[in-house]
Amino acid sequence: MYQLRDIVRRYFRYWYWVVLSLLVCLAIAFLINRWTPPVYMATAQFLVKEQESGINLFEQRLFSNPELQLTNQMIMLRSRPIAELALKRVDFEVEYHYHGIFSKIERYPTAPILVEVDWKHPQIVEGEIEVSWNDSQNFKLVFPEESYQLTQVGLETSTKIDPPILELNTFDFGKWVETPFMRFKVSLTSSESGGRINVKIREKNSLINEFAKFIQVRPLDKNSTILELAIQTNLPAKGRDYLNALMEAYLENELVQKNLTASNTMSFIDTQLIGLEDSLNYIENRLETFRSANRIYDISAEGSAVFSRLAELDRELTQEKLKREYYRNLQNYLVKEDYNEIIVPSGLGIEDPILNNLIKNLLELQNQKAYLMTTQKAASPAVREVNRKLEDLNNSIRQLLVNVDENAAFLISDLERRTVQVEQQFSRLPAKEQNLLRIQREYTFSESIYTFLAQKRAEAAITKASNTPANKIIEYARVSETPITPKPIRNYALAFSLGMLIPLLFVLGKVYLSDKVKDIKELERKSLVPILASVAFRKLYDELVVFADKNSGITEAFRSLRANMNFVLPKDQASVILVTSNTSGEGKTFCSMNLASVYSLAGKKTIIIGTDLRKPKIAKEFALTNDRGLSNYLSGQQNDWRLLVKRTDYEHLDALLSGPIPPNPSELIGNGKLPLLIDALKKEYDIIILDTPPIGMVSETLEMFPLADAVFFVVRYNYTLKSGIDHINHLKTSQKLQNAYIIFNAVDEKEIQYNFGYGYGYGYGGYYGGDEEKEGIMGRLRKSFLN
Repeated sequence: MYQLRDIVRRYFRYWYWVVLSLLVCLAIAFLINRWTPPVYMATAQFLVKEQESGINLFEQRLFSNPELQLTNQMIMLRSRPIAELALKRVDFEVEYHYHGIFSKIERYPTAPILVEVDWKHPQIVEGEIEVSWNDSQNFKLVFPEESYQLTQVGLETSTKIDPPILELNTFDFGKWVETPFMRFKVSLTSSESGGRINVKIREKNSLINEFAKFIQVRPLDKNSTILELAIQTNLPAKGRDYLNALMEAYLENELVQKNLTASNTMSFIDTQLIGLEDSLNYIENRLETFRSANRIYDISAEGSAVFSRLAELDRELTQEKLKREYYRNLQNYLVKEDYNEIIVPSGLGIEDPILNNLIKNLLELQNQKAYLMTTQKAASPAVREVNRKLEDLNNSIRQLLVNVDENAAFLISDLERRTVQVEQQFSRLPAKEQNLLRIQREYTFSESIYTFLAQKRAEAAITKASNTPANKIIEYARVSETPITPKPIRNYALAFSLGMLIPLLFVLGKVYLSDKVKDIKELERKSLVPILASVAFRKLYDELVVFADKNSGITEAFRSLRANMNFVLPKDQASVILVTSNTSGEGKTFCSMNLASVYSLAGKKTIIIGTDLRKPKIAKEFALTNDRGLSNYLSGQQNDWRLLVKRTDYEHLDALLSGPIPPNPSELIGNGKLPLLIDALKKEYDIIILDTPPIGMVSETLEMFPLADAVFFVVRYNYTLKSGIDHINHLKTSQKLQNAYIIFNAVDEKEIQYNFGYGYGYGYGGYYGGDEEKEGIMGRLRKSFLN
């Protein structure tokens, strides 16, 4: 709960960044809603009728998988061949674009000009051509793109070309513009006396790929075979027209495939009828000539009976030979696996239900394979399954053909034998009657074949005319009234959420993802050492801020620290205060000097000792020369410490500098003379401040801990690593320090204000806002807002 309150507290501390983040995000959302081209969803509903297999064995349907059939239909609707058929029904090959403020806007279905393209000529495509005009007579062409594509007649791919350079770029409306790389005609269809529009001629394959890719097909319900077709488009009318054209093209293609058998039957019969018609006319003329020449028109009763029996046998024999010829041709097609030219047996009068059903299923599977091959490879599971079924049907039909061919051969043999018997009776008739009957028999034979084939052609034509697609359009395309993108409310909600979230992530990252100490509360929780003072950060021009600016907040912080020390240090005797830090740069020397300064201002006789023999800093700030000091005393060069103490410019404040840098600082600190020096100084001074080296870098500071009445660890805001707090805790427990405290140095003013309020808070000294403190504009706005 505390962490949540802390996060909220810090979050609202940066309220101005929250407001700025919200304004920026909402402004971006406004621009997106205003300038993003709207996208609409066009949808239609299409019924896919479940196909039934023609073979049922033991009431179990073969080759039937409704889910697979529905999936195949969905694949077909998204296939390139169907997309190509649909695009032939609409006029999408030329696009017309206007220049908008930030983007180009396409005009459909109307535009001020109409471009007609001659696709039998090489044509420049896939790049915008600027058409401009100032009157209704002529126009100009400009090619602004860096490159274009050039299509060639008969080639599937296009080649890249540079922008064409025209010797003359002014042309007449309504006349063909012909160059080596284009041929089209531009007509003015509006009353606009002038204008400019960009024309983009689309390449066929590119257009097919685009629409085949973006069409969406999905079942309307998991238990239904009704499909929902959808497409997203910037132009509602264009999406609607394409979906309608797609469904109509699909039904048309389905009907073409369904009529393929009838068309093959009609084509086969037509070729036979052409020859028979000539033969029938020739025989009819012979018959009339013979009758006229011999003046014989009637046939005797015996001849008529013989003729009738022969004509019937000839008709039956011809039909059986035609069937056997069909069986042999079908056998050849099956061996070659060429199913496109196969004719259904019923189309030729072969009423064998098993064979007809097998051939029907074979053709349906072949059509299904043709559809699948438009979108899948031969190795795909669906194609391999269809190939397996085709192979099984092929073998079944070939086995059946062996039996029916044997039956046909037996019937032909029997009919030929019976014909020979009847012909024996025919030879007893008079010679003229025999000749007349021969011609009449030949005529009747040709006429019966012609009538039979004409009847079968009529039946095939009726079947073709009566065929209807099994599938059906349930609902023609309609377009959503509101665009699916952009969604203003959603975008504003998302912008508001991001506007609030970004500052939150910034706060969390700044505090909890940082490896440096930034939070007073976190420092209190993590540290075993209490915080006795917080010193605010301020850009200083004098390190001795207590003397330079006695009314500043930093000075008040050290005064508060001095007041708190009254409860810690022994009364009525000299006290030793040790100031250290984990690493250099945390401000221990700054705190040492100003702590000494604030004691001297209180009338305490104070001395600051520079025990950092490696990097002395005190001399510079007090404008002293570091020519002699502690190192001289510890090394035995000078035994009288009074000769080493230097007076500062400030009353009650002396300094014992570190002196010349020795080669062995650790040995000097530990040689036992420093405790004697401290005892001597206690007789002369009230407060002794030890400015020590960083404990995380050298070891001699540890030897000085027993000399101090209070140990201060300086922790710098946004500088000291969090691991440094663990080190301080370790020293607290290992050294058994009783009077160890933390000075939180260079703290951000906002951190102090939001933790302790304005003024120096309870027990910590803290920040005190004087009139001289200068703040930025945002700081003044923040204060005025909070007050």
